Amino acid sequence: MIQLATLKFLKDLRKNNDRIWFDKNRARYESSKDDFHQFIAELIPALSKIDPALASLEPKDCVFRIYRDVRFSKNKDPYKSNFSASINVGGKKSKNCGLYIQIDPTKDGMGNMIAGGFWMPEAPVLKQLRQEVEYNTDEFKGIIKNKTFKKWFDELLDYKLKKAPKGVDPTHPDIELLKYTSFVATHTLTDAEVLSKDFVKTIATGYKTMKPLLDFLNRGLG
Repeated sequence: MIQLATLKFLKDLRKNNDRIWFDKNRARYESSKDDFHQFIAELIPALSKIDPALASLEPKDCVFRIYRDVRFSKNKDPYKSNFSASINVGGKKSKNCGLYIQIDPTKDGMGNMIAGGFWMPEAPVLKQLRQEVEYNTDEFKGIIKNKTFKKWFDELLDYKLKKAPKGVDPTHPDIELLKYTSFVATHTLTDAEVLSKDFVKTIATGYKTMKPLLDFLNRGLG
């Protein structure tokens, strides 16, 4: 489980996102980072019961750095105000989709969440994913319209083209599914859920619910 001190550190970091404050609070950062790594170390075995291919992962394979790359960003804050990880075969550098988890207790941020799928894939990948959806539309609709899936993730994130993609018949009966430019499911989490002793179990349940979508999309990449 995540400790309250970790959430407090992230809240304070968002209010004081500069190197001087961070250096003065480095001990808090190291403690919070260790707490998050320990949580991921507990989460991996739980997810491995659902997908044994994850069993060889270690936290360092999955956890993203807190330092931001500001070279090409308008936001020049030097640090992310969250802890995040990608638990996937091959770890955070994998090109397949897996589970993304983010601890961000601030109200003005993206929030505590889990997510899975492909966000803004490059054109060749997007073409493959759309083809998989077009060829197996009923299977795809069965996944995203499943009652348990919808309870957890509602709808996929609404990243869509306004018109039919190039080469796709605009009168296609499922054209709205083929307009997606991202295929991402998300579920937000309260601070209370994050701090709960059942947090690992909660994430494992979400992952199990999400996995048919991940398997479908990964299959589309061959």
